[in-house]
Amino acid sequence: MTDFAATKAMFDLPEGVLYLDGNSLGPLPKAAAGKVSDMMTAEWGQMLITGWNKAGWMALPTELGDRIGRLIGAEPGHVVMGDTLSIKVYQAVASALELNPGRKVVLSDNGNFPTDLYMVDGLLRSLGDGYELRVVDPETVEDAITEEIAVLMLTEVDYRTGRKHDMKALTAKAHANGVLTVWDLAHSAGALPVDLAGCNADFAVGCTYKYLNGGPGAPAFIYVAPRHADTARPALSGWLGHEAPFAFDLDYRPGSGIERMRVGTPPVIQLTALSAAMDIWDMAEMADIRRKSVELTELFIAEVEAACPDLTLASPRDADLRGSQVSFRFADGYAAMQALIARGVIGDFRAPDIMRFGFTPLYIDEGDVRAAVDMLADVMNNRLWDRPEYKVRARVT
Repeated sequence: MTDFAATKAMFDLPEGVLYLDGNSLGPLPKAAAGKVSDMMTAEWGQMLITGWNKAGWMALPTELGDRIGRLIGAEPGHVVMGDTLSIKVYQAVASALELNPGRKVVLSDNGNFPTDLYMVDGLLRSLGDGYELRVVDPETVEDAITEEIAVLMLTEVDYRTGRKHDMKALTAKAHANGVLTVWDLAHSAGALPVDLAGCNADFAVGCTYKYLNGGPGAPAFIYVAPRHADTARPALSGWLGHEAPFAFDLDYRPGSGIERMRVGTPPVIQLTALSAAMDIWDMAEMADIRRKSVELTELFIAEVEAACPDLTLASPRDADLRGSQVSFRFADGYAAMQALIARGVIGDFRAPDIMRFGFTPLYIDEGDVRAAVDMLADVMNNRLWDRPEYKVRARVT
């Protein structure tokens, strides 16, 4: 069983703060600063460029990819790190489209994170006439999967509400209609068990700065199923995805397997920080994470609904249908969240009216939940949010 008291002690949590926003940016692992410092001084400082070989920097994207792969049910050797999630979305959808010639429609839903839709829209505009991004309501996705669709691109867990798609059922429906799938795991990886291999997913992407605690700007990952690994052509033909990067050929030849999905130089400092987080994740089992997450979110919902009648649950009530976050609607949600943050309980706001709270059992426990609800009740029931300074929107909400 995962020892959550032990994992909580491994994070640098500020005194007097209850952190319910790890679904947006995970907190700092205590070991990360020292690990990054050692890398910078002992490796970069002393090895200089020889660190690519001596310190194994070039292998970090696949080594860490496999460690994340364990959490998302990926086959070994089929996840690689690098670049941003937006870049990986572009790569995955472009490759999937090319594997499904003759079809030009990408299907998604209006609960998807906007950047995914933006990236696909830009890709399809570049491809020219006839290509279409078709966006439907989340509840109608299954019915919209037809033989006209080339690629189904979905975020498994809705960033606003935590609503969860059925990956296995939708992938099966897609394949029955000749459709390839791209799953965004930004709010799944580290939040709940994912079984990419068991669901027969084609491609998946995700970020590492949320539940995986890799730090702000931590690199993304991409998964390619074994059956596509040597046939999917990377749309972004970066030099490190080349079959022989240091041959410096002028013609691009994709590398073998997941290596071809590399683009540019690995962000070694950021990957080192991520490795400190993965040392904690190596101690955890996703089944334990999910069981504890459900306990915490169920407690939070019950306590908030009893104490804060002005808030309306926006997340699915059934735990099987949501991820590891809980969202409530409130017309003045932005101001209420700022008042709550000012009192040491950190969640976040998503337009137009969502107050969002993330629950990560690695460092959140029942006592934290109850204390956060007490503070939220004080903010709501005494209208502490109704002050001008809490209504001024910051650049990041």
